[in-house]
Amino acid sequence: MILKRIQVKTGQEGLLTNSYIICDEQTKETILIDPGGEPERIIEVLDILEAKLKYIFLTHCHADHIGGINQVKTAKGGKILVSRDDSEGLYNEEISLAYYINMENPELEADSRIDDGDLIHIGDIEFKVLLTPGHTKGGVCLYSEKEGLVFTGDTIFSGTWGRTDLPTGDFVSLMNSIEKKLMVLPDETIVYPGHGRITMIQDEKNIYLELREKDF
Repeated sequence: MILKRIQVKTGQEGLLTNSYIICDEQTKETILIDPGGEPERIIEVLDILEAKLKYIFLTHCHADHIGGINQVKTAKGGKILVSRDDSEGLYNEEISLAYYINMENPELEADSRIDDGDLIHIGDIEFKVLLTPGHTKGGVCLYSEKEGLVFTGDTIFSGTWGRTDLPTGDFVSLMNSIEKKLMVLPDETIVYPGHGRITMIQDEKNIYLELREKDF
């Protein structure tokens, strides 16, 4: 497996979003996660890897995670995957909040709408979709048991969690998602978040154990 993280600038505010490229070394089949901006940089890395872009996976529909999607898809193809509950954000900027960071909304349809438990394959690598509502009502994470990693979008970051004061966000739902879907993963699972640095499940558990004691 080849894994590349590209921190891309999104919108005029220059917010940094983590985009991820995962490539099967044998087949070159590739999944791209959250092309939030700077599509030319993403395309350059795909070209260097001689990647065959199979899927463009969106952890949620906010503009800072989807802003470069049109250009990447036009240049490299790939099927756009988004959860059913977040698919509207691809063409509704009141949900994607594209205007908030001075970006144009992609205004496109997903190729497939994904559900909790769906399996996605590139070469011999298998990923499982984990529905984790809270930051948005259709937020999802992507987990590979074999590779020991999970891509969490804005569900959790190192030391904190995603905000819930935006359209379709809900704090209780987010805490339930984190506790029931993420904190049950093996401690050594590597967490690749939508922003900031990489962490591990074992390093985040105490935060949510303390919250549980407070009966959120």
